[in-house]
Amino acid sequence: MTKIALIGAGPMAVAYAVALKDMDCEISVIGRGEKSAQAFKEKTGLDVRTGGLEDYLSSGTDLPNHAIVSTPVDALAPNTKALIGAGIKNILVEKPAGLTPQETQDLSDFAADNGANVYVAYNRRFYASVKAAKKLIDQDGGATSLRMEFSEFAFRIKDVPTAAHIKSQWLYANSTHVLDMGFFLAGYPKQISGLQAGGSDWHPAGSQFVGHGALENGALFSYHADWDAAPRWMVEVMTPKRTLMFNPLEKLNERSPEGFAINPVELDDDLDARYKPGLFAQTDAFLKGDATDLATIASHADHMENIYKVIRGA
Repeated sequence: MTKIALIGAGPMAVAYAVALKDMDCEISVIGRGEKSAQAFKEKTGLDVRTGGLEDYLSSGTDLPNHAIVSTPVDALAPNTKALIGAGIKNILVEKPAGLTPQETQDLSDFAADNGANVYVAYNRRFYASVKAAKKLIDQDGGATSLRMEFSEFAFRIKDVPTAAHIKSQWLYANSTHVLDMGFFLAGYPKQISGLQAGGSDWHPAGSQFVGHGALENGALFSYHADWDAAPRWMVEVMTPKRTLMFNPLEKLNERSPEGFAINPVELDDDLDARYKPGLFAQTDAFLKGDATDLATIASHADHMENIYKVIRGA
């Protein structure tokens, strides 16, 4: 039985707990306050050790070899460093792992210096729709082009009680869900350029983002987002034989070059229906040490600096 520490007791930690309970794991849940701990227990049946991570690590408790960090965004990097410092070598940390490219790179360096395996939890890589598309793209000889849209619900976000310093980094904290998924499917950029416009009190870096570039295999890509307009998330991957369309991202449709008919792709998505989509398969891969589709902290730090920072605008 695998022993694992789950750091955090919020909604995302609840989703992890639901999956972990069906994986024959011995789960230690670490939270802070009594209110969130009680809500967590009501939803999962699991007790939460309150008092925070520092208290847990200093208590002399026999620590597990694995941990999942599912805390507020600004606590992800410090908590992951604390776990590494305590000797835990296998860690899955919620995206985006660090609030800025520099914080993410610092975490990556710290993990490397201490021989820790740290992965960033982009669960959309493990959607049934993405797995099916990945196979089709490989069968077709690779992507010929990629198009993404990551417009956000700005009118909702501005009023949520999330801390201002987190909302100001919203592209890193949330929009990279879409960007990571698109590049994971089609390939990563060797060249990228972008423009930004607009902006708001809560996200001064911009509210319109447009750009393009070339992927490592020579395919071209483009992206677009207008946070002041009607939002949606969308990914389209073109191959010589079809266009693969994700809108919503959990579903996959295809269109052939011969016509305009859009047809659904049949998916084996039982796990996505039973758990938060992608979460069970991602967590299972992490616990089994299968890093094939997981985002390493080193690769993610590189993407934060050389891709997402260009898109957001330095």
